[in-house]
Amino acid sequence: MPEAPKNTLKPTTDYNLELKNKKTLQFIEDVTSNADEVQKKVLEEILSRNAHVEYLQTRGLNGHTDRETFKKTMPVITYEDIQPHIDRIANGDTSPILSSNPISEFLTSSGTSGGERKLMPTIEEELGRRSLLYSLLMPVMSQFVPGLDKGKGMYFLFIKSEAKTPGGLVARPVLTSYYKSTHFKDRPYDPYTNYTSPNETILCPDSYQSMYSQMLCGLCQHKEVLRVGAVFASGFIRAIKFLEKHWRLLCNDIRTGTIDSQITDQSVREAVMKILKPDPKLADFIEAECSKDSWQGIITRLWPNTKYVDVIVTGTMSQYIPTLDYYSNGLPLVCTMYASSECYFGVNLNPLCKPSEVSYTLVPTMAYFEFLPVQRNNGVTSSISVPKTLNEKEQQELIDLVDVKLGQEYELVVTTYSGLYRYRVGDVLRVAGFKNNAPQFNFICRKNVVLCIDSDKTDEVELQNAVKNAVNHLLPFGATLAEYTSYADTTTIPGHYVLYWELSLNRNTPIPPSVFEDCCLTIEESLNSVYRQGRVCDKSIGPLEIKVVEPGTFDKLMDYAISLGASINQYKTPRCVKFAPIVELLNSRAVSSYFSPKSPKWFPGHKQWSNNN
Repeated sequence: MPEAPKNTLKPTTDYNLELKNKKTLQFIEDVTSNADEVQKKVLEEILSRNAHVEYLQTRGLNGHTDRETFKKTMPVITYEDIQPHIDRIANGDTSPILSSNPISEFLTSSGTSGGERKLMPTIEEELGRRSLLYSLLMPVMSQFVPGLDKGKGMYFLFIKSEAKTPGGLVARPVLTSYYKSTHFKDRPYDPYTNYTSPNETILCPDSYQSMYSQMLCGLCQHKEVLRVGAVFASGFIRAIKFLEKHWRLLCNDIRTGTIDSQITDQSVREAVMKILKPDPKLADFIEAECSKDSWQGIITRLWPNTKYVDVIVTGTMSQYIPTLDYYSNGLPLVCTMYASSECYFGVNLNPLCKPSEVSYTLVPTMAYFEFLPVQRNNGVTSSISVPKTLNEKEQQELIDLVDVKLGQEYELVVTTYSGLYRYRVGDVLRVAGFKNNAPQFNFICRKNVVLCIDSDKTDEVELQNAVKNAVNHLLPFGATLAEYTSYADTTTIPGHYVLYWELSLNRNTPIPPSVFEDCCLTIEESLNSVYRQGRVCDKSIGPLEIKVVEPGTFDKLMDYAISLGASINQYKTPRCVKFAPIVELLNSRAVSSYFSPKSPKWFPGHKQWSNNN
């Protein structure tokens, strides 16, 4: 099986970037040309090394490693199907349940089950596989933007809180795991991983100190910056808003060559002081730019050599594109890779394409990929229909990587090296084209998600339950909820959830504002732990808002949908709206607005773990 080229350990006179890039691009050519053969070998390797694990044995695979037997024998599963096995590992069972390799930690997914983050098992060697995918990105990019090795990348990268399972395994997000690993901290010399942020600033657990120190270092090195970015578009915009709020403090630090007293982490202070020198001229320049009335193009004004913005703007992150265009003066918005907690999947081989045209080529060495065809339901929402459970025939008929059809939409199913077998990821993809024999996919959406601001994912059932809990506050006033819908408002930074409520009032008792505020907080308390962490710890989501609308508003909404061609017989009130004219209609009929008065409760780890401690 082809291997990605290895990095040199340190810069030497014989370090040949051109040759390294050439080898990397040849690796991509090889694995995409022989995609089916590589996939066959990946499955054989996964099944042979895990032949004796409990999960495969109890399902009667009996050591077979061929695709046909695998598809006949092994069920297609969701997280709930393997949760009992995950719980056993989390509680300390070290027998080979899912993987012959020891589970090294759990990666906490932004998707949830029962309101708690899903726990994805991983093994030590998976870090190498993730590093491999990262190593492909810049050689691809260098084909389109030359000279990126001559400067630095200003990336706002952060770690998030982690917890320990009752059995002692760490549970944390995949990027936190990667940034804390030696693969990142002690990364080999590579001009493409030359960042303005010292490792200490990225690894600082205090989000304010981390953001402040990374921004300070980025400003100090502003002429060296050739590319800027964060993981998600929302995170990068949050960094710009942070600068908008704190530029005076940052200018003072640059003018005097000292660090603000709020930065108390000693390792961060020491790392920053290696970069920070008194520079009154730079401080004056930043002050002049930040004092201007308009912040349009602030990225190219402060970091004049920036060639592109590297952030995810596909899926729900596309809502941030206009804001990014405003701040960057229309610089290219580049989505380089497609990954999740379950597995790293693929890369964008045409990174300067428009955000609406981004497609990812799945790298066949990463995992064994299968595809479940999905259908669109016709109607106003054009919702996606994905069967919850599959019959035996459907399970056997999942499509292999090289057999997908152009234009067709599929749900991604993976078998990984770390113990997931025919696992439904929940992402819906559309085939956009092919690189040799490997398909390229547009990311369409996350299955069932209706609301998303940052890494949170709230589905319709969860939203319904949260609203149901909240309306109990209205009962003493003789009021009931006639209809509701929701909207992810990203015009505010951070963005926040807005719920539009139409009430039925059975008596004239006025409802105090504090009651609606209690409704807001009850909804937040009822939402999943990823949402609550975003509110409490990461500050990436703002307080939830309820807008009470005039009676008859939802009739107007239906009339509008029917005027656009919806069937009156099939019309259902959408539980989430995105279409600008509908949001305008709802806002124009709002009579009052209320916000959550405080943050909901949140703590690291799962609820049940705290009960075990």
